[in-house]
Amino acid sequence: MPFVDLLYLASFRQVRRALLCAWMLFAPACLFCAPAAAQTAAALYTGNCAQCHDSPSPDVRAPTRELMRAMTAEAVARALESGSMAPMAAKLTPADRVAIAEYVTGKQLAPAAAAAAAAAAAATANAEAGRCPDGSPQLSPTLDGPAWNGWGNGLANTRFQADAGITPENVSRLHLKWAFGFAGAVNTIAQPSIAGGWLFVGGGDRQVHALDPRTGCAHWRFATDSWVRAAIVIGEATASGPPMAWFGDMRANAYAVDAATGSLLWRAKLDGHRAARVTGAPALYHGVIYFPVSSFEEAIGTRSEYGCCTFRGSVVALDARTGAMIWQSFTIPQEPGPTKKNALGVQMYGPSGAAVWSAPTIDPERGVLYVATGNSYSKPAADTSDAVLAMDLKTGRILWHRQATPDDAYIVGCAVHGSINCPDDPGPDFDFGQSPILTHLSDGRRLLVIAQKSGVAHALDPDHDGAFVWHTRLGKGGALGGSQWGSAVDANRIYVAISDVRFLRGGGRRLDPEAGGGLFSLDLASGKISQSIPPVPCGEREACSPALSAAVTAVPGIVFSGGVSGILRAYATADARLLWAFDTSRDYDTVNGVPAHGGAMDGPGPVVVDGMLYVNSGYGLWGGRPGNVLLAFSVR
Repeated sequence: MPFVDLLYLASFRQVRRALLCAWMLFAPACLFCAPAAAQTAAALYTGNCAQCHDSPSPDVRAPTRELMRAMTAEAVARALESGSMAPMAAKLTPADRVAIAEYVTGKQLAPAAAAAAAAAAAATANAEAGRCPDGSPQLSPTLDGPAWNGWGNGLANTRFQADAGITPENVSRLHLKWAFGFAGAVNTIAQPSIAGGWLFVGGGDRQVHALDPRTGCAHWRFATDSWVRAAIVIGEATASGPPMAWFGDMRANAYAVDAATGSLLWRAKLDGHRAARVTGAPALYHGVIYFPVSSFEEAIGTRSEYGCCTFRGSVVALDARTGAMIWQSFTIPQEPGPTKKNALGVQMYGPSGAAVWSAPTIDPERGVLYVATGNSYSKPAADTSDAVLAMDLKTGRILWHRQATPDDAYIVGCAVHGSINCPDDPGPDFDFGQSPILTHLSDGRRLLVIAQKSGVAHALDPDHDGAFVWHTRLGKGGALGGSQWGSAVDANRIYVAISDVRFLRGGGRRLDPEAGGGLFSLDLASGKISQSIPPVPCGEREACSPALSAAVTAVPGIVFSGGVSGILRAYATADARLLWAFDTSRDYDTVNGVPAHGGAMDGPGPVVVDGMLYVNSGYGLWGGRPGNVLLAFSVR
């Protein structure tokens, strides 16, 4: 993942593009470079990283130089040494990696022992500063009370909250109640979950936190092997069992912890492929926890000596109580086999790809699980890529699939001229990055609705093998275009935000302050656009785009949408009037004493529970402003 999201590899579906800088490690132009040890730090950066991190290409999601200056040298060095950047930095010496880390951050790397001691001291101080006092409300053992559990607030992933406590009449009185900072993080991309009177969230600090949703104080924190990018699911594995919390990390580990104490109950490896990751929230149903599995192999696959590609997306069903695997169902049934050899004589493989970036959707009525997939990585392109798939809940067998974009084989290196592993005639990289939404129409019919990076929204009939019902174009689409992370529905409409982010010409990765964005509502039955809200230009605002990449959230009468600009807005669903706006891109005093600031909003959307709204701010890839804060609002 990134250096941040690299560090995260995160952002995942999107963050994967951050790894494009790997290309420079193996580009033909560098085959005759001087030995790395003899180069200066600046030359090391220029020869190995600059094309990605200084690139104006809209398809490169590597963190900018500005973002990396906000990081610690230790964080960058860790990413190069043993983190997500390690495969790309394999040909660099330890001294080279240190030199690059210090150069890009402008900070000295502390000795290992001193750095570890400082980090431990800071973590302890932060934990004590924000700890909940004795007598604070405890987790409800039956998980009673208002909730937003997991990604889409229920098995259907509607991203709708019926009893929100926030209405068109009082939304203008929303004010900031508290802010929580993630120490050492520069991106915030894990949506919070609320259940049993507590809030659970993963941070870019490699921690999972259990907080009091009214005050932001911390009940416990749990350290993970890698970043937790997705929402956490809270529930009971058995009728008489204690509440548990399930989540996955960027190394394809699945965890179950005691929701009341944070104690580890079990951990399981979901996929042995070295590029496997968990970027979507799991889904819990009848004692089984279903995890989606994605990857960043389309970034690793850029390396000329890498045999691209062998990863296949999957869903893994585990016993929620023990972590024992029940089944794993691959989105591409055929195992990858040898295809052609690249120009260096390296054996290539296929089919591959079709990662599952988002949370599964559960259909109890039919006993089916629905997922949406990403693009293929190599030829032959699988007909299950860029598609919606239905799987049997008990066995994982694929019952049907419907593809939206055929022959979309693509790796990150396709954005760089001369990448010898790029598939012939590559596709447009039109992943599905959001979950299918299962909804009911007033006449009793059911639909699966979902929007795509192509800029098209789709409706499928889950009761007739996923037959397409309608398609509606809303945006131009592109690698960073179309609809990215999540849509929402109410009784009659689907609400879709459009990214279509663009960059200024003339060098450097500078966001175009006039291009991108747009928020739409569509009639569920027909797909006809009922309302559209035009993009809001940035004016003189720095590092800004009108793009609306973050997931949207709906409550009765309101749809909330956060922008790359850093501004969160609430619109009336009746007439598209702007009801409320808040600029999140600023510094905050936090309840846990961690210096924090907001920035671009991308990935997760707002969570609304019991008269309060919770949202992350800070997503610094591809030119947006970084940040490390979770914000909580209440009605004054």
